[in-house]
Amino acid sequence: MKVIGLTGGIGSGKSTVAGYLAELGAAVIDLDKAGHEAIGPGSSAFKRVVKEFGREILDTAGKIDRAKLAGMVFKDPDALARLNQIVHPAIDEIILERIGKYRRQGAKAVVLEAAVMLEAGKAAQADEIWVTTAPEPVILKRLRERSGYTEAEVKARIQAQLSDRERTRHADVVIETGGTLAEVKARVGKEWKKLMERSGK
Repeated sequence: MKVIGLTGGIGSGKSTVAGYLAELGAAVIDLDKAGHEAIGPGSSAFKRVVKEFGREILDTAGKIDRAKLAGMVFKDPDALARLNQIVHPAIDEIILERIGKYRRQGAKAVVLEAAVMLEAGKAAQADEIWVTTAPEPVILKRLRERSGYTEAEVKARIQAQLSDRERTRHADVVIETGGTLAEVKARVGKEWKKLMERSGK
């Protein structure tokens, strides 16, 4: 069973590609959701984060307000490093447990969908790195439609990330998503077939 690290910039089509891979038989682990779970109420990471950053990061339901926490740490590199030291091992534990479960269930492949897999130095968690890319005008259009960001906000987010050139340097497979959904689906199907051949399936 191969573990695919699926990454790419904002608006590059990661979730669409992950959905097509799931249709083909892959088990998908969304690392953003795993991050939510890692600091869910009652977890050891939750208690440590609250102890480290104070109860003011909690919302009215007693859960960690991620926007408040982000506002606190992203302006302070030391605080961000302290948060990562707590949260990353907890996320890694969830990933290992899920991969083990899917392996026992006989999954054909596991996809780790992670926006910042390369930036976080987590590429070693995967057997292969798949990178989604799209032309900037396509990304701008997607994000304006999806989230209501202004063009300036979208460009600022793109510039804050790794460049596509840097990402694709680490990639085993690159999936360009700027075409129609049918074209993207066909490309994913072709790469899945090759993956199954590499896996001896």
